Amino acid sequence: MLSQRIVATYSQIGMEIQTRKSRHQLRRAIDLFDEQLEELYAFRPTGKIHRQLQRVRQVWEPLKDIVSAPVQRSNAEEVRMLAEDVLRESHRVVIMLQDESQTKKGQLVNISGRQRMLSQRLANLYTLQSWGFTSSEYSDDYSRAMNEFKGALAELRASVLNTEEINKNLDKAKREFGMFERSSHHKNGEYIPLMVKMSADKLLVLMNDTTHLYEGLKEEG
Repeated sequence: MLSQRIVATYSQIGMEIQTRKSRHQLRRAIDLFDEQLEELYAFRPTGKIHRQLQRVRQVWEPLKDIVSAPVQRSNAEEVRMLAEDVLRESHRVVIMLQDESQTKKGQLVNISGRQRMLSQRLANLYTLQSWGFTSSEYSDDYSRAMNEFKGALAELRASVLNTEEINKNLDKAKREFGMFERSSHHKNGEYIPLMVKMSADKLLVLMNDTTHLYEGLKEEG
């Protein structure tokens, strides 16, 4: 999620969208990534997980260097490319941890947690296109992220492990996603990045709460 939030807030600063707030969000995302990477190391993982965390650190440092400097439009596409590397390597850590847990709960936490990432991925892709980066790669990635988010919501809602509170959260997320879809459809090249940012952040909060609820489920079996 943080890899995608960094791209979104970097682009928002470049477009002067709630600049002060976006700068704070970018700084917080950078600091939080560092903090959580250190927390993962503090668990003293061995073997393949330790090696994968080293790989995450290797791809994180170049991204951190660029986004810690003043925002420049000429760096935007490189920022996104580097963030894709960080996302890919971080996701491998998540999969390894899920495999170690070997529970249905662990799978639900992963899917729900990925929804947080997708909310920010949608925000960054929309903002980049608003900023004038209109390659088909971005529009294709945006469509894929929309479809994945919608499909994962349905998969989570169908889980027999859901509590009433989880289902209420997922229903709220579905309604908010519907509003996101409607607000993000633009006509004649007209973009509304501030509204899309606000809607994406609401989705982030809802899915973050839902992920914590899944984490709190009693272990099955």
